[in-house]
Amino acid sequence: MKWFVAGLALLAAAPSPQQSDFRYQRQLTVRSAGASDQACAVLDADVFSHAAPALRDLRLYASGREVPYATTVSEPATPDPEPARVLNLAKQGNAVAFDLAMPGHPYTDVELNLDVKDFLSTAKVTAGSAQLGSFTIFDLTSQKLGRSTTLHLQESTFPLLHVELTPIQTAGNLHELAVAEVKSATIPPSREAQTLYTSVARSTSVLQKGRQTVETIALPMQVPVERVRFALQPDFHGNFARRVTVTARAAEQGSRSESASGEILRVKMTRAGHEIEDEQLAIPFTIGANLQSPATVEVTVENGDDQPLPIASIELEMRQRRLCWPAGTAASPVLFYGYKGLPAPVYDYARLFAVGGRQTEATMRAEEPNPVYRETQEKRPLTERYPQLLWLALIGVVGTLGLVALRSAMKLPK
Repeated sequence: MKWFVAGLALLAAAPSPQQSDFRYQRQLTVRSAGASDQACAVLDADVFSHAAPALRDLRLYASGREVPYATTVSEPATPDPEPARVLNLAKQGNAVAFDLAMPGHPYTDVELNLDVKDFLSTAKVTAGSAQLGSFTIFDLTSQKLGRSTTLHLQESTFPLLHVELTPIQTAGNLHELAVAEVKSATIPPSREAQTLYTSVARSTSVLQKGRQTVETIALPMQVPVERVRFALQPDFHGNFARRVTVTARAAEQGSRSESASGEILRVKMTRAGHEIEDEQLAIPFTIGANLQSPATVEVTVENGDDQPLPIASIELEMRQRRLCWPAGTAASPVLFYGYKGLPAPVYDYARLFAVGGRQTEATMRAEEPNPVYRETQEKRPLTERYPQLLWLALIGVVGTLGLVALRSAMKLPK
């Protein structure tokens, strides 16, 4: 048994990868490290499509020495919306008033859940004697102009807000809010900690098919997508609200398609002396990180009876991923990847990495083939890749023969 355990230890001690084992490389350059603790570079779509799943084969080298690193994903400090408790809800004249018990951290937006259609109101927000602003909220879906019930505040930490919703009198005689129509409120992640995104694919040539605007975008395998963003021609200033459907289909046989839908809109107008302004040109859509083959993403905009939107581009985006390493150890390391069978590294630096440390930006040059690459790991026989296997087999054979001999000796008559 001891011999067998020793053999396993030999197998586990497989040699470290060499720079010649990787298909691709990227030169990284730190702009100015200064007193920074960390140097960080943004990872792009090429890294995901050519690296091993989960980026487990990423390796940094500087002067022939492996450099430890950590990877990060951009996300707000509070990734999920939080509820704000509605208190003291009551009618005050033609207005509806209530208090909101806010979370114990900074916030910037408040989303009101109002069970009402076709309304136009002002929302006056105060905190004690502090005036936090007056906002216009609306539902103009019957006019094909969308809906907005979000109060865009400056970053605040007040534990209690007071809100008064007063209807705006217009010629259309829109609905007046009632107490029962105020259902709840939620607090999205603070805008001060907004998620950053990186473009992974882009299209600038949309097609018109009847009442739909349709575009198909190629997505490389393993590249994550978490948002679809639209850009309109800069000379277009019209108001609109359009339903959008996004569908992803993998190229491999038997793969299921994944779909999501949402709405893009722009409203900018004046009603009864009040400015109404809102714009939403992005739709959350998660796909790609688990795709082991290329895919196509089809984006469909429903125009109905309206003129098609002058779409300048449609982009697929992922949350920004960054690769960080100790700034003082290497100013211009080289990133290697493209070794599918390599296990993920284990670095103390990654376990102890502090996202909030002092960082300096690093640039990543375009991907290029590794000039010293040799097809080793995938093509070479297993025994050549891991010569310890021969020792393990030999130990197993010797151990087995020894055990057989021992049992045979025990059976001999004394």
